[in-house]
Amino acid sequence: MTPRQPPEQQAPPVQKLRIRYAKTGRARFASHRDFSRAFERALRRAGVPMAYSSGFSPHPRISYANASPTGAATDAEYLEIGLARAVDPGQLRNELNAALPDGLVLQDVVEAGPGSLADGLTASVWEIDLGPVPGDVLAGAVAGVLVSETLPVQRMTKTGMRDFDARPAILALAVIGEGTLRLLVEHQAPLVRPDDVVQALTRIEPACQSGQPAMFHRRYQGSWDGQVLLDPFNGEPLVLT
Repeated sequence: MTPRQPPEQQAPPVQKLRIRYAKTGRARFASHRDFSRAFERALRRAGVPMAYSSGFSPHPRISYANASPTGAATDAEYLEIGLARAVDPGQLRNELNAALPDGLVLQDVVEAGPGSLADGLTASVWEIDLGPVPGDVLAGAVAGVLVSETLPVQRMTKTGMRDFDARPAILALAVIGEGTLRLLVEHQAPLVRPDDVVQALTRIEPACQSGQPAMFHRRYQGSWDGQVLLDPFNGEPLVLT
């Protein structure tokens, strides 16, 4: 019997690029797996010179970081790719955007800096649209969240229903418009999502339920330094508009 030969070792990437992309419109209903398939198809169509992993089943070097939940729109998703030869980041962005379906848009492509991409993504800013909720009701519920020491919530997981406290992850919560909130949430374990915060909010004030599903939109991701949110690409403070 011929012994199995070890797999061919692939060369390390020549260039690493970090990408910020948006998922809006109908594309917000695409799952993370749907996006990864669409992105890999776009890489092939654009002829991007991907580097591959070693092993018996080599795969393109793509690292995804903290994907948003299915159904949420986002302007701030991040990933990193490794390439077999260096390319111009701006040209790569244009070519991939031409190959991606509607609603998926690469916004920035930059050379990867030191450290891991995930280390620069420790908090998110979300907009939460609850629908037609009276302003005084919403303001009272937000105040109730902020003064609470604990906010017990439940979420169904692969292993069953899980109970956890959402309060430690909430850095800021404010009313910014009719029925609309801005949430600054730290990425902890377990990861607190905007729907968890809505669950806590409606427990404090059931009138926050407007009768229509809440809509979520991630506006920013970055590194929380205790005072401001820092851009994961350049370390500069993000201007929240």
